[in-house]
Amino acid sequence: MRTTDFSAAPAQAQATAMFIGATRYRGIRSIMTLTRTWFRLVRDLKRVRGYCWHKVYWEFPFTLGTIAFFTDRDAMLTFARSRHHRALMQWVCDGTRNADGGWIRLYSADEGGYANGVWRAEENVMRHIETFSPLSRETSGPPVVRR
Repeated sequence: MRTTDFSAAPAQAQATAMFIGATRYRGIRSIMTLTRTWFRLVRDLKRVRGYCWHKVYWEFPFTLGTIAFFTDRDAMLTFARSRHHRALMQWVCDGTRNADGGWIRLYSADEGGYANGVWRAEENVMRHIETFSPLSRETSGPPVVRR
């Protein structure tokens, strides 16, 4: 069901800012060296006011990435300025000695979304929406036809 109130939903759903990024490290030695700073960085991340949730992902052979959610963009950018994050980024970007690629994307959530059941703030109900959300070229979405 459509909603703008995510107060009953998990922390990830309450976030309005999302970071996703990845770094392709040069090899196992770089990843092992990374771990010294990584645990301090995660500790800082979890302590930032506005932190909601994060997950680390791996892609073969040496790419590690992070998805992190924050209550707002300022909280996300505050973390980017933290001491251990700066140190890690300086180490990563030291030529191609430690890593040979990386990327970051920042996203903002739309005000509205969908919530059902126990995660719905307005009422604890599981129900389908009556119409699809409109595409950019539509003024309203078509009805959802149940078969």
